[in-house]
Amino acid sequence: MSETKESEVSHRAHRNSAPATDAEPGGGRAVGTAAKVGIVGVLMIVAAGAFLGMGLFMFNMGRDMTMMTKAVVQMGKDVTSMASDMGIMTAQMKVMAKSMVDGQAAMGGDLNAMRGGMDYIAANIGSMSKDMHALNENIGAMTGNIGAMTKAMNQMNGSMATMNGSIGVMTGTMNQMAFDINKFTRPESIMTPFR
Repeated sequence: MSETKESEVSHRAHRNSAPATDAEPGGGRAVGTAAKVGIVGVLMIVAAGAFLGMGLFMFNMGRDMTMMTKAVVQMGKDVTSMASDMGIMTAQMKVMAKSMVDGQAAMGGDLNAMRGGMDYIAANIGSMSKDMHALNENIGAMTGNIGAMTKAMNQMNGSMATMNGSIGVMTGTMNQMAFDINKFTRPESIMTPFR
């Protein structure tokens, strides 16, 4: 009997445990579905983040490309302006080179004229040196002549003093001769001496 009871109890336990095993596949499906939904949600969040990151990246890249395009356009304008400035500078360099060539030619002519003038001045200075030497000799001769003239003037002064003395003597003699002639022309004055 005890064996029968034990078999019944084990049979009942088996029956009670059997529905539990039958219910496991249904519960496993729910858990699998939830896991799938969670994985899909995570994948969708990751995809949304990736799309958002890609969108931000594309937006930033578009903005950077716009700025780069503006910079390239500005660089083109700068290069055009630089080319224009280089053209102007080239023209000015040509003008400066021509002015330097013309200036060198004019300066060469001026230097040649200045050299001719310096040669003329040097020749005149040599002639002037000769003239100065001749003038010095003439001044020396004139000094000697002035000395001789001074002596001659001193002698003439002495002669004039002698002549003045002779004129004085001659004047006295002339007075005496006039007195004597007066006496000859008036004989009565001889006879009457007090008259």
